[in-house]
Amino acid sequence: MTMESLPAPLARAIAARGYEDLTPVQSAVIAEEARGRDLLVSAQTGSGKTVAFGLAMADDLLAGGETLPPPARPLALVIAPTRELALQVAKELDWLYAPARGRIATCVGGMNQQVERRALAAGAHIVVGTPGRLRDHLERGALVLGACKVVVLDEADEMLDMGFREDLEEILDAAPPERRTLMFSATMPRGIAELARDYQKDALRLSTAGRTTAHADITYQCVAIAPADIEAAVVNLLRFHEAPTAMLFCATRDNVRRLHASLVERGFAAVALSGEHSQSERNQALQALRDRRARLCVATDVAARGIDLPGLSLVIHVEVPRDAETLQHRSGRTGRAGAKGTAVLIVPYPARRRVERMLHGAGVKAEWTPVPTQEAIAVQDRARLLESIGEGIGALDEEDKRLGEELLTRHGVDEIAAALVRVHRARLPQAEELVDAGPAPRAERRDRREGNDAGRGAPRGQDDRAGVWFRLDVGRRQNADPRWIIPLLCRRGGVTKPDIGTIRIMPSETLVEIHPDMAERFVVALKRHASRQGRSAEDQIDISPAGPPQYRQDRPPPRPRGPGGPRGGKPPYRGA
Repeated sequence: MTMESLPAPLARAIAARGYEDLTPVQSAVIAEEARGRDLLVSAQTGSGKTVAFGLAMADDLLAGGETLPPPARPLALVIAPTRELALQVAKELDWLYAPARGRIATCVGGMNQQVERRALAAGAHIVVGTPGRLRDHLERGALVLGACKVVVLDEADEMLDMGFREDLEEILDAAPPERRTLMFSATMPRGIAELARDYQKDALRLSTAGRTTAHADITYQCVAIAPADIEAAVVNLLRFHEAPTAMLFCATRDNVRRLHASLVERGFAAVALSGEHSQSERNQALQALRDRRARLCVATDVAARGIDLPGLSLVIHVEVPRDAETLQHRSGRTGRAGAKGTAVLIVPYPARRRVERMLHGAGVKAEWTPVPTQEAIAVQDRARLLESIGEGIGALDEEDKRLGEELLTRHGVDEIAAALVRVHRARLPQAEELVDAGPAPRAERRDRREGNDAGRGAPRGQDDRAGVWFRLDVGRRQNADPRWIIPLLCRRGGVTKPDIGTIRIMPSETLVEIHPDMAERFVVALKRHASRQGRSAEDQIDISPAGPPQYRQDRPPPRPRGPGGPRGGKPPYRGA
């Protein structure tokens, strides 16, 4: 079945939207072998899945006619995991079936149930909703599926992850057994296979999410940073790219709230989306992004599901995705429908190997780049300033020209140009100076690991320079333990485990030794953390410079924990 052989009303709708060719998933679901069959489709986010299942169920709904019958009980049911995705699906199906006089009804959480029940009572050809709300209408008798010919599960894997399996099973059990069941999912975990086995008959498996094409429209970048530099890295990445619209992903709603407040304070036009926001607040945030009153959206994974923003060209993974599937879903907010996008992963040094394994598992080739510096951002700002001023010259009206002539009578050309640059720069948030500009080159790291000390001939496996000591105001009485002290030092001081030497825990305080190359950065990171100190017990621990520990005269100082030391193991300093 080709694009030319689509049902006439859908072909007109497709042509009116400017489609020249169907996407791979759209072509696959209307092929001759797929007609009339249950389908299990694995397709990348943003590949045109909504139009795909709209085309796939056309034969069942139209039955060879030009228009749909008068609306009554629904002929098709589409289930989506979130309100935003369900509303987006309904919007797509509305234009696709408009020439066939299709009526679409929505049933989603956060909306007025009375209005939804009236819409169902008035009749609809296609009902789109979320599992919980659909189940509620089903149990109350407002939703009757006796005439349903097709049931579609969109983002089926996400619905299972969100705990909707019981809701889905009740809805599927209520639909006629002779219906078609179409499952669309970016991934195919075990739960999807079990659901397909129980509720599909002789399903045709289609996959258009192969490794070679799944990320063709998205450029992946990774930046490795010290843990203390995460927020500064976000600022510099935003300033460097200056994307029309960008989405930033955090793991928890608390982190969304914190990062959003920090970005707004710095002068970014940002909104937040998380589970703590009401539907009204979510609608206002999305409208601000569409109106370009806001350019940044800080969100959790679930809150951003189904969001499709025009012009979204940059995704920043502020916190590392938990797995390859989450990476795909997050990144899939950009690079949609043939547009190009960029996804940047901010990777704390200790997480680099895990991220590399995740990228390999997702079939993604990412470029490891340094965080943009203030100098690199300044170069980009100059280029953008010259381009924006050049574009504005052609749009000048007579009043603009008269005002410009008056300014020239009062000031010189150089002064006016400099003032214009100053006004432009004043609107831009300030770029950040990083505590750690990035990992040392491989040769330098190898020298530090071998203890060469830049060619000074120190013994192998040991750095002969004295470390710099710092004091923590907790000790054995406060249950001080290296198992949580080391992560605390890495998080607050922007160091890694090999940069930490001897740890001496005493009754009421703890002394730690930091590699001399990292001591200055460690102090800067501590000061930065103190300026935005949190409320947790660990954030209240004071870390300050201290002198080396004093040993009793009758007891020699402990040997370093290197080869031949009391416990063997790693040398005290191995570099980054």
